[in-house]
Amino acid sequence: MIFNECRRAVSIAMASLMLAGAGAANAEDMVALLLPENVNPRWESQDAMFFKESMAKLSPSVRVEVFNANNDTTAQQRQAEQALTQGAKVLVVISIDGESSAIIADSAAEAGVPTIAYDRLINSENNAVWIQADLVGMGYDQAMHVIDNTEDGDTLVMLKGSPTDPGAHDIYKGQVKALQPLYDSGKRVLGYENWTQGWDPAIARRSMDQALTQLNNEVQGVVSSNDGNAGAAIASMEEQGMAGTVPVSGLDCTVQALQLMLLGKQTQCGWRPLSEMAHAAAEVTIRMLEGKDFSDLATETVTVGMGAEVPFVPVGSYSAVGEEGVGYVIEHDSSVSKEMVCEGVAAETDFCAS
Repeated sequence: MIFNECRRAVSIAMASLMLAGAGAANAEDMVALLLPENVNPRWESQDAMFFKESMAKLSPSVRVEVFNANNDTTAQQRQAEQALTQGAKVLVVISIDGESSAIIADSAAEAGVPTIAYDRLINSENNAVWIQADLVGMGYDQAMHVIDNTEDGDTLVMLKGSPTDPGAHDIYKGQVKALQPLYDSGKRVLGYENWTQGWDPAIARRSMDQALTQLNNEVQGVVSSNDGNAGAAIASMEEQGMAGTVPVSGLDCTVQALQLMLLGKQTQCGWRPLSEMAHAAAEVTIRMLEGKDFSDLATETVTVGMGAEVPFVPVGSYSAVGEEGVGYVIEHDSSVSKEMVCEGVAAETDFCAS
């Protein structure tokens, strides 16, 4: 995936907007938000919630319908067809599979409806715009954290994301950028790596169990692509008395991950302002409904598989480490509170006692 520094031409934005038509949003307008699964709690409890809240503030007359495909690509395609049949004017899609979701974007374009790729890029020229953080950079930060907390000759495990998620490949690219020179020189040893279909923690747990068995527990670091994988790795290491002795990276900064960080069992998580991502999606959606330009938001472009350039709305990110990182996330994420984090065993930590 190629990130371009130049600002996307206004003509590209207007071509996308032509699909949505012009005029003010009205009470008859409906937009659909297509979620990929409920294995990761963020989709329902954060992204969908923030998107609906932003839509209600920006244009309360527009109805938002939310669908969840439960990791079934066929179901997601069927839900997109259902939304179009119901009269959806914009599709906001968090794809399960960047390739199969191209069918959704292409079908929507035939119906004159634009598709916004939220979080996960859709490999289609009819992907009207993509909204995401720099996942390559976040993957690099994950790997650097583990590198900085291990020594020459140490053995690492890599628990990668879902092979059908283009974002997982971007995260992996960032990890490899940091790690490959060390693998090549022998300063770090790749002991085990595996993809995690559907980002399913149960699959990540089996992978970590296999890694510990094959390596006879000789693991000094875990480069995990998200918090679900991290939690699975920690559970596996807990049984071997290793949890808290090995650096473990993550992504999303879920409440569970923040608790594990306070306990010293997960040591890093990459955080994105999901409220800002969802608000950006809502802002672009409203402008599409009203036939307005959004080039001030889509300040970059990306190139999808067939060579088409897609407008890109970038958001920032933060690498949370230790108590300071937990505090930062609580301060900046409206969906997470100290009270939520300071429950159970985590309540006994110094952070929660202060």
